[in-house]
Amino acid sequence: MIIKEITEELGKLETPFYFYDLEMLRETLSVASGEAANRGFHVHYAVKANFNPVIMKIIAGYGFGADCVSGNEIEHAIECGFPAGNTVFAGVGKSDNEIETALRLGIGCFNAESAAELEVIDEIAGRLGKKASVALRINPNVEAHTIKHITTGTDENKFGIRIPELEGVLDMLDELQNIHYRGIHFHIGSQITDLHVYRNLCIRINELWQWLTDRDFEPDDINVGGGLGISYDDPDRFPAFAEYFDVFRNNLDSRIRSTISFELGRSLTANCGSLISRVLYVKPGAAETFVILDAGMTDLIRPALYHAIHRIENLTSAGQGRKYTVVGPICETTDTFGKNIALPETHRGDIMAIRSAGAYGEVMASRYNMRSLPRAVFSDDL
Repeated sequence: MIIKEITEELGKLETPFYFYDLEMLRETLSVASGEAANRGFHVHYAVKANFNPVIMKIIAGYGFGADCVSGNEIEHAIECGFPAGNTVFAGVGKSDNEIETALRLGIGCFNAESAAELEVIDEIAGRLGKKASVALRINPNVEAHTIKHITTGTDENKFGIRIPELEGVLDMLDELQNIHYRGIHFHIGSQITDLHVYRNLCIRINELWQWLTDRDFEPDDINVGGGLGISYDDPDRFPAFAEYFDVFRNNLDSRIRSTISFELGRSLTANCGSLISRVLYVKPGAAETFVILDAGMTDLIRPALYHAIHRIENLTSAGQGRKYTVVGPICETTDTFGKNIALPETHRGDIMAIRSAGAYGEVMASRYNMRSLPRAVFSDDL
């Protein structure tokens, strides 16, 4: 909840900007790290969710590792305090330069997505006189029951090694001299709220663990991915960390001796961030009334990209109101944050908050229409 005193301070600032409630962030990190530690699990932070350096440094202070998908993310994570040895490099299209950067910095593990990638990592590691620790990212063909655009673990997706290819990949590992096989990695999608999905993933992991162990490829580490969703309807509710981790504790084979790792992003940072904007105009239309904000899809693209729904709050008005369609100033019809949203009577100059924007918000901002990038404001500075 953004309280009245904070609203008064936010109203003094030029909009739009991202506001981060660092107390909420710390509380979320404390709960997540505690629930994971109680079950003997390890957590990496998915840097792609939010790489703001203030946010990153706080997360690093809670002992999380870093899950990165680019060379720049690796360098940034290490600069923000994440240990190189507790940093993993995922992603379906790692460039030669990025692989070299990761090897020179001494990261903990590559999550390799194909036989071709393994050959490239082996060649570059040999040239640099390095040994590359590698986990095989396996596509488990498990449906995540989430938004199609952020499903990553079915046969139709570009991610991971398909199960029928594994036999050949294991044969290849025996031949590669500069690769150290460390384990296996999965990631089936993002914003998953149906925890039954993870039980299905556990069944597949158990089958693959047994299959690999029988072939003398027992993994030292099993990275089960992330994707835990949040409630966009209730931005002040903590994600279901305990229930999430319990699914894996209760459904993974008790004989598995591997360390179990997770990569969480959205569930750690989404709820601490809000996009703060001002109402420019209230404009009657033929069938709806538009509230036009000074923030647009360049600042928060998720509604335009995924038809994602964020809770929208008028921070300066209260009481009964009416329904509005909330839009931005960008020259695209898709620049719409919500249609027929119930809000108090809204006027020019009102301060609006688009909640749960601390993940995949600021990091995806663009300068389309030559707009300025939104700045960040932190609760500790108010």
